Amino acid sequence: MRARVQHTLTYRYSTPVLLGPHRFCLKPRGHGFQRLLDFRLTISPQPSWLYPLVAASGDEILRARFFGSTDHFEVRAISEVETQWPPDLLQCLEDREPALPYPVGQLNSDLAGSLQGWLPNGQHDPAAVDLAQEALMGSDQRALMFLQQLVEIIQDRVKYTQRHVGPAWPAGRTLKERVGSCRDLAMLMIEACRCVGLPARFVSGYHLVEPKPERYDLHAWAEVYLQGAGWRGFDPSGRGAIDDRYITLATSSKPLLTAAVNGSFSGSERVESELEWSIEAEVLDGDLDAGVGSLPFNSVGSVPQAVAVSGNLP
Repeated sequence: MRARVQHTLTYRYSTPVLLGPHRFCLKPRGHGFQRLLDFRLTISPQPSWLYPLVAASGDEILRARFFGSTDHFEVRAISEVETQWPPDLLQCLEDREPALPYPVGQLNSDLAGSLQGWLPNGQHDPAAVDLAQEALMGSDQRALMFLQQLVEIIQDRVKYTQRHVGPAWPAGRTLKERVGSCRDLAMLMIEACRCVGLPARFVSGYHLVEPKPERYDLHAWAEVYLQGAGWRGFDPSGRGAIDDRYITLATSSKPLLTAAVNGSFSGSERVESELEWSIEAEVLDGDLDAGVGSLPFNSVGSVPQAVAVSGNLP
C-alpha cells in the first residue's frame, strides 16, 4: 500500500507562553516492511534548534528547542509511505516455533527492556500472569497459537472504547474495567506476552481502515519478537497479526516514549491551553504485495481506534 498522511496539531494559549524542549514522534519508520518515500515537518513558531536522533528502539525522532514567547503552537507532518505484507509467520519459523514459556536466558540481551514487568520492582502484574496462563491452556505451548488465543481472550473480555487523554492503563485496570482504548488493549497484550518470555513493545501509528472513516485517529498496537521472524505487529483491537494497512510511527518498551508530541510550556498561573488535531490520509495505491500475508487470526473486523497524544503536552 502506498499512502499519504497529513497529521496536524494546533495548540492555542490564552496568554503568551514560553515553549520548553519538545520531542516529536511523527516520522514514519523507513525500514523493514515499510518504506518512507517523503517526509515534511513544519513547526510554527519556528524552532531555534531542530535536530534528529535515533532512539533506543531504532526509530528516528526529532527534538526541538524554542526561543521567545508565543500564543500558538502548530505542528504539521506530511508523510508518504509504502508498506508491504510481512512474510508468512509459519514459513519464517518453519519447525523452530518457540515453545512457551520461553527461557529468558536464551534471548539477546538487547531485548531485556521489552521483557520487564510493569510493577516498580520489575515483577509482572498478577492480572497479566493469569491472562497469560489462560492463553497458554490449549496452545500446546506454541507461540503462534498462544498469540492467537491471547487476542481472542482480550477481545472477549474487554470492550473497546475511545479515550483521548491519559496514559495506557496497566493490565489489571483494563481487565477490571472491562473496557479500554486501543492503547489499553495493546498494553494488556504486551504485559501478557512478557509473562511467558516473549519480548513485546508498544507501537504508535496509523491504521488506514476500510471503509474510510469520517476521521482518522492515531492507533496503537503491539509488536512481539519471535526468533526467526523478528519484530512482528499484532493488534488486539483489530484482526490480530497486522497487514499492510498499518503505518508505524514509533515503538518503545514504554508507551509514553511513543507520544506524537511531548513537551512543556511555562506561563502565567491563569493561562489556558486548547488543542485541535486532525489526521488526513489518502491511499494512493492499494495492496502492493497481495497474496503474501502473515498468519491470519480469526477475530472481529477492525474498527477505527483512537489513542491520545500522551505525555506532558502544552
